[in-house]
Amino acid sequence: MSDKKALAALQAALEADQSTWTAGSNPIFELSKAEQDVLLGYTPGPDEPSLEEQEGISAMNLSSFMALKGAMSSSDGFGAPASFDWRNHGGQNYVTPVKNQGGCGSCVAFGTVAAVETRYKVQKGASAAVDHSEAHLYYCHARSEGRTCANGWWPHKALDHYKNTGVVDEACYPYTAGDQNCTGRCADWQNRLTKIKGYTKLTSIQAMKDWISTKGAVIACYTVYDDFYAYRSGVYRKSSNPGQLRGGHCVCCVGYNDAQQAWICKNSWGTGFGESGFFRIGYGQVGIDSEMYGIDEVDLSGWVRNVAVRGLWANSSARNAWAYLGNEGWRRISDSNDTNFYLLLTQLAAAKTARRNVSVYINSANQITEVYA
Repeated sequence: MSDKKALAALQAALEADQSTWTAGSNPIFELSKAEQDVLLGYTPGPDEPSLEEQEGISAMNLSSFMALKGAMSSSDGFGAPASFDWRNHGGQNYVTPVKNQGGCGSCVAFGTVAAVETRYKVQKGASAAVDHSEAHLYYCHARSEGRTCANGWWPHKALDHYKNTGVVDEACYPYTAGDQNCTGRCADWQNRLTKIKGYTKLTSIQAMKDWISTKGAVIACYTVYDDFYAYRSGVYRKSSNPGQLRGGHCVCCVGYNDAQQAWICKNSWGTGFGESGFFRIGYGQVGIDSEMYGIDEVDLSGWVRNVAVRGLWANSSARNAWAYLGNEGWRRISDSNDTNFYLLLTQLAAAKTARRNVSVYINSANQITEVYA
């Protein structure tokens, strides 16, 4: 069947289903099947349920969630708010821009990086600049486990590497699609790593909602059928004419909406797909909420380079002074001892007066401990 005929058949099925989403041509739908398949990249591991089994778990999770919700009255304060979206929380956006994984099955790296970046911004503030390297995560860490553009990876493995080794910034190892032998890292890559302190596997819809609404975005994986490639807008639910099961895909879930019974997800297929690169998908659909992974905390210690000192503040308390650094916001100057405290304060004051950028080291307590002018 031609693409036009297949799309017309799908649109007819959606109309007959009185579906909650619309299908249409887009840059992903127009690719060949081989090119579409490379955009996936999640195959359950030997100890994980199959994609079909994960779909069944999702359906059971939805039944459990609806039963629990029905048993609760509004006065019980049932869990998380009814809707939440990190793209607009308190008028601010905590979600980094949509990227495109291109012709490589690196979706796990993109979904993982996206979730870590949002957690980072939740911790540091919506204006914090962050852009981590999917190339480092996939072409170095995944490759060390024998993973390639053709065979994909798993979220828990990606998170283990984020925790134990760390991931550099995008400028240190820019992403291009295609297998690489970890040769693209910058010379000082070992000084540019960001780590996470841990992660949590979430196995119920309520736990997923609670996490998203309090801590940040999460990583989710699901089954892709033919019909998903034609997604244009609305809340995706597998149609009565879904076509073939094509494989597994992982994304970043940035919000949800109970009224629509839908998750809000950031994809890695560019902004030409779906709702400017995002899509909504129904609770309990195609394995999306069989399990999700949340980032416990990003380790914020490390160097902040070439940053402006925009403000200084102190009071009469001993060794109590703060510096406002570029887009980083207020950071306390370490009060470990008099000598170091006054040396740091003097260096930061001189840089501010001269309008000279500095590099500072922020420790795990979010304090400035070193300054290089």
